Amino acid sequence: MTKPFIAILMGSDSDLPTMRATFDVLDKLEINWEAKVTSAHRTPDATHSYVKDAEHRGCAVFIAAAGLAAHLAGVVASITVRPVIGVPMDGGPLNGQDALLSTVQMPGGIPVATVAIGKAGAKNAAYLAAQILGASDQAVAQRVRQERQDNAKSIIAKDQQLQEELSAS
Repeated sequence: MTKPFIAILMGSDSDLPTMRATFDVLDKLEINWEAKVTSAHRTPDATHSYVKDAEHRGCAVFIAAAGLAAHLAGVVASITVRPVIGVPMDGGPLNGQDALLSTVQMPGGIPVATVAIGKAGAKNAAYLAAQILGASDQAVAQRVRQERQDNAKSIIAKDQQLQEELSAS
């Protein structure tokens, strides 16, 4: 049996700079992933083939990033019963608001978990995918838990530094 992985689909290569945040989080959490540029509108057959193939090879969660009309996550969700996380890209004349609405407004029965617009969403998509994997893999769950603890320690240290600076003035 193959090790589960996360498939990251981007509607355009222009999404890559934002989605590198997803790659970085998954790498830090030691989760296997692969990425592909494929379009719901411009390459629908290739998108369908990739999703079916990835599912067959052990993809546990799909992350789909797209801007403007942002139908990629919905198309992926219509093909698979694996969890799909949509990342609306910031950009275009509406700064990602159109992508957010296109991603989050799915018909009943075809869910897409939707995260924030842009880089914060790209990071949270990776964390959410890790939490989904962690439901059945305690090692992944522990790494996510440790990441949260490390983040909390960082904030506490930053506050301590601020308090020291404020008391010195």
